[in-house]
Amino acid sequence: MADEPVLARLHFGREDAERDVTEGLLLRGGFLPNAAYRAALTGRKMLIIGRKGSGKSAVCMQLMADGAGGYTGRVLVTPDEAAGEEIRRFELQGLPGDSAKALIWRYVFAVHAARHVVAHAKAAHRKRPGSVKALARFLKQNGESGGDRLVDRLAQGARGLQTSLSLEAFGVKAAMDLAPSEGAQASRQLEVVEQGVAQAFADLGCDAVHGPLLLMVDQLEQVWSADADSISMVIGLLLAAKHASALYRGCVRFVLFLRADIYDSLAFGEADKYRGDELRIAWTEQALRDLALARARASAGAEVSAEWLWGEMFPRTVAGEETPSYLFRRCLPRPRDAIQFLNLCQTIAWEQYGRERITEADVREASLRFSQWKVQDLAAEYLVAHPFLRSLYPLFQNNGYVVTRAALGVRFDAAVESLREVFPAYAGALTLPGIIDVLHSVGFLGVRRGNDVVFVGDDDLPVQPHEKEFHVHPCFRAALNATSAIDLQHFEPHHDSYDFVALNTHVAQGTYGLGSLRNSVSDRDARLVAQLRRSCHSILAQTGRAVSLTQDARVEVTQRINRVLDEVNGIPVGAAPAYDVDDQLLTAAHYFDSLAAQLLASGLDEGPGGAGPVARRLTDEARRLRRAAGGSYGGDGSSGGL
Repeated sequence: MADEPVLARLHFGREDAERDVTEGLLLRGGFLPNAAYRAALTGRKMLIIGRKGSGKSAVCMQLMADGAGGYTGRVLVTPDEAAGEEIRRFELQGLPGDSAKALIWRYVFAVHAARHVVAHAKAAHRKRPGSVKALARFLKQNGESGGDRLVDRLAQGARGLQTSLSLEAFGVKAAMDLAPSEGAQASRQLEVVEQGVAQAFADLGCDAVHGPLLLMVDQLEQVWSADADSISMVIGLLLAAKHASALYRGCVRFVLFLRADIYDSLAFGEADKYRGDELRIAWTEQALRDLALARARASAGAEVSAEWLWGEMFPRTVAGEETPSYLFRRCLPRPRDAIQFLNLCQTIAWEQYGRERITEADVREASLRFSQWKVQDLAAEYLVAHPFLRSLYPLFQNNGYVVTRAALGVRFDAAVESLREVFPAYAGALTLPGIIDVLHSVGFLGVRRGNDVVFVGDDDLPVQPHEKEFHVHPCFRAALNATSAIDLQHFEPHHDSYDFVALNTHVAQGTYGLGSLRNSVSDRDARLVAQLRRSCHSILAQTGRAVSLTQDARVEVTQRINRVLDEVNGIPVGAAPAYDVDDQLLTAAHYFDSLAAQLLASGLDEGPGGAGPVARRLTDEARRLRRAAGGSYGGDGSSGGL
């Protein structure tokens, strides 16, 4: 409708690429071409690797729909559970699991290539070479002429490779039953088929004119179960794709979309040969901003600008931070999370409250709800590989988001027995180094390196034994109530409101002399206030010098002490007889001692520039305040031990 508010039309797409394509948003400009798309399109990379939600399937869907690249055909293989089970249980006597699984994948590729060659020759060539006719006969004789169900093709291929394929179309009259093993016989049969496909491509000689076949495999995580057969299934796929790519040369291009945790779990002898074929999808904040703008334009109109999106439709800032930075820092760096977060902001503003603009309050509300989604989604994402992940969350709940190895060790020691009872099969992984590695690898924890906090994807280096400080990702903090760097209590004064100006002026100008401070109640109060102020500034100075203390923790301590200073600047000395300045000093002293204890308990005491010196300064100043409140004076005539 023409008069429909823009916010009602604004939509950032679906979480899955398949529905994005169906509803048209991806094709209307909502897709952002990235390095993975360009590398797959041109054939420079065969392995597109990324974690769940990183946009692998969006690249795949775009390649299937795109007219670019000069491809004469596009085939997408997405195994369902039935097809996956067929591959996992495929075995051949005389061959290890990886090699057997590679043969069944090679058969699938050969059949797809054969069907493509036969259809292409019929459509684009006036004369069909004998090799193409032979392929057509082979497909018919082996029941591969029609039907698109992968599970049927796998079942047919498995039966043929485990017994015998009909190879009369290639001039092979008898079954190859003289092979020394079932595996050797299957390999020989498959070589005959593959050579027939390669010969047909060569006889047509049109790959440079008409372009190659693009053959893609996606959604393997749907049939992954982290067992030995699943590992062999994926290793076999890699072996088969490399073999077929070399055999068919430029006539068939292969692109495999693999989830990062699956690919990284593989261990096989030829893994180093695939490094040049890999491309890992990585998203920066700027790339997510570009994606958000592209999808906003696809849904709300091409006239949408970045200034309008982040200044008119969204608030310019949230909690003092530029809105896109606030949003994209609080989601894992992948499109699915960004899309969910942005859509949630729109849903809360428009559908829940009927607003025509998204407010800061809407974004804050969305932040908590989104964080709650993500702690659930992370556990579900890694349920197969790390079923204990959800049970590790209590180690971080209601604590600071900065945690040291020592502090985490104390928490883990209290829980490890029950964890191993619930997950006995994972007892070997349920060690302190083990859970740190897992939490870092899934993106839950970042590790401090120098002045930076590095999360998975920023750096491929795993956590090192000497690394001591970790940070919970901002995505999960709100749901875990871990929104402060360290768990420091807030200062709670003994009064509600102040109206104080004169005393601060007198203290600042030095109009109170030492004699009057000792002889006047109000002057004594002024001295105590001055003492408290100096104590606060001393603690702030020490905190600023704590260069080994993580910046977030320094900010937390500074904010807490500044809160005390704010209270000092409002103490109504002499203006309210019922007000007890001594009591206020003792309250502050107790608070400083509590902060010191919490700092030391955080485990952040790493040398002269860490939490230890700050904690000692806090306790020193607490003692000074107690002496001052108790009326003791230093022997040199100064007050309060100053």
